Amino acid sequence: MFDHTGIVVSDLANARRFYDAIARALGLSTAANGAQSFLLGKSKVEAIPYLWIGTLRPSYWAEGARAGLNQMHVAFVAASREMVHAFHEAGIAAGGRDNGEPGPREGAAGYYGAFLLDPDGNNIEACFREPFPQS
Repeated sequence: MFDHTGIVVSDLANARRFYDAIARALGLSTAANGAQSFLLGKSKVEAIPYLWIGTLRPSYWAEGARAGLNQMHVAFVAASREMVHAFHEAGIAAGGRDNGEPGPREGAAGYYGAFLLDPDGNNIEACFREPFPQS
């Protein structure tokens, strides 16, 4: 059902210490995702779903949002690119606002998604991931 979600923090080192601890306690793991973020999930083998945690200001944030005071981001798994389009069209028809038309996303090979703002400004996404080639 969910692909990923994310939160923005003001101090990455403190956040990493906290999330490393709770991940170990829950049998989960964390992994670096760049200098300003990390991921919390099951494992490298089972990488999705995950929680993104970082200090970067997401492109989908509403005006005035900041760490600890921002709208939620939730990404739902879509079974196909067509389903991503259907999600976007249905959301617009139901009062949502476009926050990123369906299409491939930079920095994530085989990733195709669309973003909508719900009536309260929360960023809701549907994404389809192409299967990784088997070696």
